[in-house]
Amino acid sequence: MTRTSRRPAIVFARTLSLIIAAARLLLSCLAAAAGEIPTFAVDPSWPKQLPNNWIIGQVGGITVDWQGHIWMIHRPRSLTDDEKGATLNPPRSKCCIPAPPVLEFDVDGNLLRAWGGPGDGYEWVGREHGIEVDERGFVWIGGNADNDNAILKFTLDGKYVGQIGTIAPSKGSNDTTQLGKPAETAIDKAADEIYVADGYGNHRVIVFDATTLAYKRHWGAYGHVPDDAKQPPYDPKAPVAQQFGNPVHCVKIADDGLVYVCDRINDRIQVFKKDGSFVKEWFFEKSTLGNGAVWDLAIWPDPKQSYLLSADGENNEIRIIDRENGNVVGSFGHNGRNAGQFHWVHAMAVDKLGNVYTAEVDTGKRIQKFRLTSDALR
Repeated sequence: MTRTSRRPAIVFARTLSLIIAAARLLLSCLAAAAGEIPTFAVDPSWPKQLPNNWIIGQVGGITVDWQGHIWMIHRPRSLTDDEKGATLNPPRSKCCIPAPPVLEFDVDGNLLRAWGGPGDGYEWVGREHGIEVDERGFVWIGGNADNDNAILKFTLDGKYVGQIGTIAPSKGSNDTTQLGKPAETAIDKAADEIYVADGYGNHRVIVFDATTLAYKRHWGAYGHVPDDAKQPPYDPKAPVAQQFGNPVHCVKIADDGLVYVCDRINDRIQVFKKDGSFVKEWFFEKSTLGNGAVWDLAIWPDPKQSYLLSADGENNEIRIIDRENGNVVGSFGHNGRNAGQFHWVHAMAVDKLGNVYTAEVDTGKRIQKFRLTSDALR
């Protein structure tokens, strides 16, 4: 080929390269205008070491309050003898002592408050699970031991206020007075209602008045009346389950009134209106067996609440989901013991600055903080 014959090809290649570069720049500008997808980096210094030779066990729940403080509830009874060696008689080792079940931290990881356990006028749960803090200054906690069929309500300082249900046997998914190993709660501030993901025993979402604690309504999967008939083990090839599996592990309420529910074992999120009307569902990692792929959710705090963050404790990752269409647009985390990795990532929360806080159960027994590293809050 002569030099003259090569010149048009060279010009075409250069022109195409410029067009591709311009297109990439335009796409980049459009992405910037729309706001970036959240990305994160672990903060290995968070939280700071606990005082009083304390140690935490399995973390049954984590949330962020209106002040930006991080609250968690852990399971002191999950600690092994070698972890709580200082409490044995005689002491087995210098460390450690179980921390109180409820702990409050600031964004820098300083411990602000600690309380919880049995007290006058109420019976504490058998295995701590779930915590929520409302803007009126009340802390709601639950449990998932055999008779943990109640939600307890406390002040920020741990003074008992009241409860929904009792520490006693469950009465099933259509009883309106007793719960069934509730996993998590969410507060609808405007309506003064508390939503309960109910739970490890029952197959429903149930709603109560957050002040009077009176029953309001409840529903199962697809908005059906819940059914306690025994369900077969999850099979990704079988027709989709028409009832929630156990556990119904989370409930979250978006500003636009949509209610998101974690059907953990069935690898799906179901979306409802506040009256229980079914809207849509999304499946994630549908071949996941074991403990399922949808453990908890957090709603991204940009003005449009553009994303859902979903904790997956079986695959040990956090998915970033477009809230409009359910598409997965990013993820972070991996199974492991290093900072930024997970073992049974069980619960999560996000603050207004875009910091993500995670909690692990089984032998994970830790909380972690992930700092926002992209411009995703516009």
